[in-house]
Amino acid sequence: MLKVFKYLKSSIFSVLAVILLLFVQAYLDLTLPDYTSKIVNVGVQQGGIENAAIETIGEDTLNKLVLFMDTDDKKYILNQYKKTDTYQGENIYELKEDSDTEKVSSIMAKPMLIVSFAEQSNNNSDETVSFNLPEGVDLYQALSRMSDAEREKMLKDIDKKLKDIPDTIIDQAAVSYVKTEYQRIGIDTDQIQTMYIFKVGLIMLGIALAAMLVGILIVFIGSRMAARLAKTLRHKVFTKVVGFSKNEIKTYGQSSLITRTTNDVQQVQMVVVFLLRVVFYAPIIGIGGVMKAIRTNADMTYIIGVAVVAILAVVITLFAIAMPKFNRVQKLIDKLNLVTREILSGLPVIRAFSNERHEEERFEEANKRLTKVNLFINRAMSFMMPIMMLVMNFVCLVIVYQGAKGVDSGAMQVGDIMAYIQYTMQIIMAFLMISMMSIMLPRANVSAKRIMEIIETEDTIYNSDHLVDFKPEERGKVEFKNVSFRYPDADYDVITDINLVANPGETTAFIGSTGSGKSTLINLIPRFYDVTDGELLVDGVNIKDVDLHELREKIGFVPQKGVLFTGTIKDNIKYGNENITDEDVDKALEVAQATEFVSKLKGGVDYDISQGGTNVSGGQKQRLSIARAIAKNPDIYVFDDSFSALDFKTDAKLRGELAKITKDKTVLIVAQRISTIMNADKIVVLNEGSVVGIGTHKELMKNCNVYKEIALSQLSKEELENA
Repeated sequence: MLKVFKYLKSSIFSVLAVILLLFVQAYLDLTLPDYTSKIVNVGVQQGGIENAAIETIGEDTLNKLVLFMDTDDKKYILNQYKKTDTYQGENIYELKEDSDTEKVSSIMAKPMLIVSFAEQSNNNSDETVSFNLPEGVDLYQALSRMSDAEREKMLKDIDKKLKDIPDTIIDQAAVSYVKTEYQRIGIDTDQIQTMYIFKVGLIMLGIALAAMLVGILIVFIGSRMAARLAKTLRHKVFTKVVGFSKNEIKTYGQSSLITRTTNDVQQVQMVVVFLLRVVFYAPIIGIGGVMKAIRTNADMTYIIGVAVVAILAVVITLFAIAMPKFNRVQKLIDKLNLVTREILSGLPVIRAFSNERHEEERFEEANKRLTKVNLFINRAMSFMMPIMMLVMNFVCLVIVYQGAKGVDSGAMQVGDIMAYIQYTMQIIMAFLMISMMSIMLPRANVSAKRIMEIIETEDTIYNSDHLVDFKPEERGKVEFKNVSFRYPDADYDVITDINLVANPGETTAFIGSTGSGKSTLINLIPRFYDVTDGELLVDGVNIKDVDLHELREKIGFVPQKGVLFTGTIKDNIKYGNENITDEDVDKALEVAQATEFVSKLKGGVDYDISQGGTNVSGGQKQRLSIARAIAKNPDIYVFDDSFSALDFKTDAKLRGELAKITKDKTVLIVAQRISTIMNADKIVVLNEGSVVGIGTHKELMKNCNVYKEIALSQLSKEELENA
């Protein structure tokens, strides 16, 4: 899989942009639980009052509070407030705008708690703070008359008594005191609460909207990048396959090559999107969530650790079970594609032999095997989600239990529990997303290996490092020097020690029994295969030493089975040379004896050929293939049994017209019919891969028994003599 990522180099800026946006999204997602906590803790429990930094305070209350501060704190606090109004004859002070509210809150909290205790001491038998004053003596008057040293000593004693009280209880008591003070001086506390909840709610809505927009942008960039990678991989695979020799094509199989170019690339594309969106995001949100959770309550961190370990154990177990099966899936898809392709291409034969039932069973067998493996994988993976949900719900219960104990002891607030649950869920969901990747990643990994296997396959037919030019003085000459050939992994040669020369202006024909090596020999010329021993020369140069493209540009090749491409007849004729004129197209059709039937088609040369040329007959397809080679105007014409579908009359006319335009060209014809080649300048007779006769028709009838047997099996003595 890692090898595929090297093709993302062109998208490096997109990758960096996605990673940066993932950090932004993680920050936004991790911010939301804080605001949830604030709504519960501050908005609901504290009535919208955030801390003990009271913004508006009566003079009497301020004077009471400063009595419980040391000299420096008292001076600081008095400097932070300014007189602004009066209420029922009492001066009202407001906190200055540039004040440090956190510092003010930390100074004011304990005095507010002490004053609150003092004012409630008459109605509360549980006096946490006792001042030991005589009955009838006013506390505040007594404190105001104390010296600074006496008051500070008393404050130290009070601090010792308050030492064991949790900060959360002190803060909540201070907030409660602030709320009471607001009500005392006529401030609407309900409005404060409403406005706070409304403000925090709007902030949360904005954060959620921003996170959504960032998420959309991440998916957009990631999808484009993955699509670009898929395009690159398809191009690489297709380009590589186009350069394959027939040997590589047979090694992998056409159905497998199609699957690798389509399904395998699609698997990789899909996983790349999820990798960017999930695998990069999960560690960011996981680490950030842990840090936030620790800040909320470090004592419950072990819960997250236990949950993560449980999830990883589940993922690793399922991964180990499913991974071997993913390797089989792609091979079974190849097999299913192969069977489907064979059945669809062979439908006429299947119907002719009434063998539909057998083929249905063959398809069903391949389909069942694939289905069985997919079911196993899906059943194994179906355990994942219930187990994950069980872990998540169990973690929630433990957090609520531990959090309730914290609330009871004053170490936590209800909003903190909710935030902690959200952080924990985000962490678990991060690992859950990674676990979901474990379903896709193995199959994508197999697909990536299959893709890279094609891309990294070493071509058996390739250009030499030291290319040479063709010799103009020997243009069109084809020479076999001691040429032998065997197929890869074969035990014996199918072509043995062939020596012959095909000169320009001559027609050289090849004939022999089935399996004698005629087509194999012809396929060596355009380097569909490379000779095993000996040399094959074109224009006086070994074809292994010249540029492969230039070699094939010199050859007009017509295969045994006529191949037409989707498009018009004109497009197919121009396939070998796009620069030819319409007159050249018409001339090629005329030589190939195709003008008559083309003129009857709707649109003529603009008639659309369907996929595989299924809307024209075999003979018409063959003539159009011949016309395509003629239109290319090459130096060497190679006809690999390309006249077999033509009737004798059309065959004769075509060969007659072909002879007119190939006077200075080299023509090589493979044929099964004697009538097609009997007028050739040179006939090469092959038998079991060896040349058993070379000469004209008349010469071979006299001195080559193999040729004579073939001729007599097709024509009578009278016909042969009259020929």
